[in-house]
Amino acid sequence: MSVFLILLAAGDSKRLKSNTPKPYQIINNRSLLEHSLDAFGAIKEIKKTIIVYKNKHKKYIKKLILKNAIKIAGGKTRQESTFKALRFIKKMNCKKVLIHDVARPNPSKKLISEIISKLKDSHAVVPIIKTTDATKRYEKNLIFKNIKRETLAFSQTPQGFTFDKIYQKHLQNNGLTFDDDSALFTAYGEKVLAVKGSKTNLKITDIEDLQIFKSLKKGKTYKGIGFDVHRLTKKRKLFLGGIKIPFYLGLDGHSDADPVLHSIIDSLLGACRLGDIGKLFSNKNKKYKNIRSTILLKEVIKLLKANNFLINNIDINIIAQKPKIKKYSKKMIKTISRLCEINPNQINIKGKTTEKLGLIGKGKAIASESIASVIKYD
Repeated sequence: MSVFLILLAAGDSKRLKSNTPKPYQIINNRSLLEHSLDAFGAIKEIKKTIIVYKNKHKKYIKKLILKNAIKIAGGKTRQESTFKALRFIKKMNCKKVLIHDVARPNPSKKLISEIISKLKDSHAVVPIIKTTDATKRYEKNLIFKNIKRETLAFSQTPQGFTFDKIYQKHLQNNGLTFDDDSALFTAYGEKVLAVKGSKTNLKITDIEDLQIFKSLKKGKTYKGIGFDVHRLTKKRKLFLGGIKIPFYLGLDGHSDADPVLHSIIDSLLGACRLGDIGKLFSNKNKKYKNIRSTILLKEVIKLLKANNFLINNIDINIIAQKPKIKKYSKKMIKTISRLCEINPNQINIKGKTTEKLGLIGKGKAIASESIASVIKYD
């Protein structure tokens, strides 16, 4: 099934009363937008992700590493933003579409998968939460009517739709304003399938909601250590931290022999208790002969995400007499942050020498050690 995801992040965030727009509020080193992307990251049915952002928030979105996502500027209203995204993907062979508010950064994989599954037989699927509190109608702080709660429910996102149907509904809408996309169906008397939502799929509206979400995303923290060393040799390119460094010697190894990325890989696998680099990428396998370590690290990041791990931070020592690491550390950090899908401020690199002692001190080898901290979410 070809499923596209539309993430709506073009709101004004007025009720949050913060200088930082809601999608870019940081919880556990991740913006709410990134938390939403993480929630959908392991859903294999999703083929493309469209992020609809507010044009005046461009400076915020530029700072984020949003891998494999298409970014488009939204409209003045939620409906206008949604329709712009639908028109954008109309010619992309989209069959089903999920529409999700970034203000809900914690949808469960179970909920997302159920909505996608129900779309096989329904044109519109919406998660709901039944009302359990006594419900009142009030005006000017005075209660004047009781309402039977048995027929009331709160709708959530993501909401799932057959693409052609939801596109036509937006196309036919003659200026009426709705709170969500499913209302375009009920307004025309069409059925919308309701599935059980989740209280943890909360909507962030104010500072109190942010604190509740923070408590939900505490998770458990684990740490791992990695170490790697390679001998310098002629007729090899020198790769450190994912970048090619101009030097008259390179490092000898089965892959590109990048000790920095190898130590990062081992520290991450160690923190997540998922083995080591040799277990995943054996040097006896011809498939990995001269392979770039950037490719290996990308595979490890996929593995971490599939097991509900997020990287908290990485601290790296690069031990080399020559070349001098300081000159290249910023570029390495930028590359590693992109590969690991984390912010550069979550990475630290330190260049060290061995004061001309041993193989490294004699300029015959380069080593690296890393310590990684990860957070495990249920």
